[in-house]
Amino acid sequence: MLVGELEWIHRWSHQGAEAAGLCVMKKRANKVLKEEETLCCCEYVNRHGERSHIGACCCDCEDLDDACDRFLKREPQKPESLSQVAAVVSDRIRVPWLWGGARKVELSIIPPLILLPVLLHLAALHFLLGVVVLTALPGLVLWYYYFTHRKKGRTLFFLSLALFSLTYMYYLFVKEVIPRGDVDVPQLTVVTVGVILTLSALVLTKRDPGIVQPDKEAIHSTVTYYSPLVDRDPSLNGEKHDVTMTVTNRTGSPDRVGQENKGRNWCQVCRVERPPRAGHCRICGVCVLRLDHHCVWINNCVGQANHRSFLLTLFFFLLTSVYGIILVLQSVCPQQYVLTALLYCPGVYDEYSTALCFTCAWYSSIVTIGLLHLLVVQLINVSYNVTEREARIALREKTAHSAFWGLIVDTGVYSRGFRSNWSEFMTMGDQVSRPCPADLVVGDLSD
Repeated sequence: MLVGELEWIHRWSHQGAEAAGLCVMKKRANKVLKEEETLCCCEYVNRHGERSHIGACCCDCEDLDDACDRFLKREPQKPESLSQVAAVVSDRIRVPWLWGGARKVELSIIPPLILLPVLLHLAALHFLLGVVVLTALPGLVLWYYYFTHRKKGRTLFFLSLALFSLTYMYYLFVKEVIPRGDVDVPQLTVVTVGVILTLSALVLTKRDPGIVQPDKEAIHSTVTYYSPLVDRDPSLNGEKHDVTMTVTNRTGSPDRVGQENKGRNWCQVCRVERPPRAGHCRICGVCVLRLDHHCVWINNCVGQANHRSFLLTLFFFLLTSVYGIILVLQSVCPQQYVLTALLYCPGVYDEYSTALCFTCAWYSSIVTIGLLHLLVVQLINVSYNVTEREARIALREKTAHSAFWGLIVDTGVYSRGFRSNWSEFMTMGDQVSRPCPADLVVGDLSD
């Protein structure tokens, strides 16, 4: 009897401590929200919780001054000095915003906006410079891809490069090709509509890929925090994080949970039971239904809910790109056939404008070839009802039949024939159920 009373008192005191902690966090969140409500468009709350202004971005640079001073004195840098400088710079690069103060700009967005125009204009100066730039640029992009992929970190570099490449190519098409008089209004309309359709499909692809939701019967409560937790991307939920307390969360340690769910497809990170073909993305930090892969070009996972729109984005882009390349080559190389104009176009470097258009046509062709390969692989996988993730696992475990150097991978698990596979693919996005807020007990710290 005494032991039971002691356990009850311990449990009551533990719950009281948790409630007190939640009250403190609630007061801090309300304080931050009240401060943000009175911010002007150029003000913001910095990483130390202090009110600051965009105009003061070069003030109070103790970390940068200390790093420069050590560099000039040839003294070794502190282990944390570079990370602190990077944190200060990323926190102070902001743009004015009318609601809630100045917004932070992701640093990985900026390099493509500067490097792409500079490199393309440099490549248009001479034939040899064009060969060097157009050879080095894909190599640098691939190197950065493997560098970030190895660290399993999210970056907006590739999405920024993709969007800026599309818009910048369209801008040069209107500025350099249209004034030459070789493109009429209907052709310009087709290119413009293609760009709009590509961006519209991309917006649909950027939506929820089909995140696995917890079982409603196991949900105890959900609490919304304004600070991101470990191994979860805050941008997936508006810079907030929902912690769902399930029955298994309250039963004990992760080891015990793993033993109880040994026979199920249980995710230790998300604390959910994954349906068949679902997988955990270590970059996004979530489990996705019928996970195909994490695409860096859209900075999002490709899963059951957005796989169709992903293929639609590739399809619209490839059609628009190929048609635009044909129009550009017919304008700058009218004496050559379209199929041979990329390889032989005499006199194209005599004028800088034509050289720039020719260079952009080559750059667009390289991008088009890469995305065409991706689209072909996706179409083959859909025909065999296999995801990219399943194909990689099957090849690694040597449990699949492959052909054409791994281009075709057949696991033989879910395939039901060509027509049935495509029918399942075209209807699977409609089967994703969205969570209903009324089914959850939510404790929002903003109340």
